[in-house]
Amino acid sequence: MAIVAPDIGIDMGTSNTLVHVRKKGIQINEPTLLIVAGNQRRTIKAIGQDALQLVGRTTGGDVAVRPLQDGMVKDFELTEAILRYFIRKAIGVSHLMKPRVYITVPSRVSPVEKRVIREAASSAGARKNAIHLIDKPFASAFGSGLPVFAPEGSMVVDVGGGTTEVAVISLGGIVLSRSIPTAGIMMDSVIVDFIKHDHNMLIGDRMAEDIKIDWGSALPVKEERKVVVRGRDLITGLPQTAEISSLRIYEALHGPCLKILDTIREVLDKTPPELCGDILRKGIYLVGGGAQLYGLDRFLASELNLPVTLAKDPMLSAAAGVGQMSDNSDLLPKLTRSNFMRDETD
Repeated sequence: MAIVAPDIGIDMGTSNTLVHVRKKGIQINEPTLLIVAGNQRRTIKAIGQDALQLVGRTTGGDVAVRPLQDGMVKDFELTEAILRYFIRKAIGVSHLMKPRVYITVPSRVSPVEKRVIREAASSAGARKNAIHLIDKPFASAFGSGLPVFAPEGSMVVDVGGGTTEVAVISLGGIVLSRSIPTAGIMMDSVIVDFIKHDHNMLIGDRMAEDIKIDWGSALPVKEERKVVVRGRDLITGLPQTAEISSLRIYEALHGPCLKILDTIREVLDKTPPELCGDILRKGIYLVGGGAQLYGLDRFLASELNLPVTLAKDPMLSAAAGVGQMSDNSDLLPKLTRSNFMRDETD
């Protein structure tokens, strides 16, 4: 039996949770999802990848639940349960001293929301006085290798599942940030909506995500293609197939892409001139699972007239960042909290 549990870093997002174990790397990368029985006891039947396999195939009153919404805790009990599950799966339970835990949080998190996250992590098995909350854009920038502690500005755009966060980072802290509820899940939703409107057909969330990954684009389609999708006819209630145009997929996704673009422009407009000069020289760094939408980096670069670099592993950036924190706890004193320029969240 190990006396002290290893430090762990947790990037818990609306769509996925990643867990980094000290000196071992990322050990968990699973959906932030549970299948819960529709009874008063809310019995948990599956978590993570096991739950994803059951989405759309549950029986009775069983429902799929994401305990986080827009990156924040929506259901304390289920958040605690899923954290406990992932912590135990990553490091086991045979430790006399609980682990020190580093958790990513949205940059706009309130003191009340911080307390909720700390309480959930403590109840889930983290060492009570060793729970460190790290701003997700900062963790993503750090995990992408940006000079976050240097006296220069770096801009990171983190397109996650529930939110997109745009932040300017310098001297170990966030100088300016803005968050909007436009990200990967909303992209899936607009695909569901346009197919419902155009074809009177309802498709599932997983089908919508597959369409986004395989056929979605932030750039105009050069050659229109037809994509066959399966769903349920809203009039007859029977299974149905339909051909949808790749051009319509682009048109549906253009709205969310424009919202992300507008948010970046707002942040740039409020960024101090000295830091703007750094961003003009270095460009913008794109991270997060939603950043993998085809052509998003080139679309933003063209509209902003700035270099835009897609991280090598955009979905892993934040987990890599908190992982480096867990590997090098002496970095914590270098973190600062520059709140004086923060904008309000939509």
